[in-house]
Amino acid sequence: MSEHESPIKTPQQLIVAVVLAFVVPIVVIVLLTVYVGSRPKMGAGSDAFSPEATAQRIAPIGRVASGPEAAAGGTTAAAVIRTGAQVYSAACAACHTTGALNAPKLGDASAWKPRLAQGLEGLYQSSMKGKGAMPAQGGGRYSDEEIRKATVHLANSAGGSFKE
Repeated sequence: MSEHESPIKTPQQLIVAVVLAFVVPIVVIVLLTVYVGSRPKMGAGSDAFSPEATAQRIAPIGRVASGPEAAAGGTTAAAVIRTGAQVYSAACAACHTTGALNAPKLGDASAWKPRLAQGLEGLYQSSMKGKGAMPAQGGGRYSDEEIRKATVHLANSAGGSFKE
């Protein structure tokens, strides 16, 4: 064979060479992809996707403990009921001290007079469900009893005579 001759002599050999030039690299790429894809994928130094780690992430935040289990190590402290003044200071004072958003101020008898006329139950319902710009307090951070105490505290500061 001289240096200017091709190893491909017939059209059939040319077709085979062209087909192999396309097929062989594609087969190699597919085999490499399958090999790399079949190995488990973990982050470097991480077991974040292990079954144990997944179970821990989706576990409930709290649990109910009663009886001997609670006495043996459960943390079931009795709930602390706050006074009306404490709840007022934490949740109501921002508006009722300054009169923001037309809230009647603490101790302002003239602003509270028409409100006191609706009685404790009416004031309490306004506190629980919200009224005007005041958001509903029911179902929030404080218990219904604590909200009632704060309502009594506010009303009594302006001349009401309600009992907690």
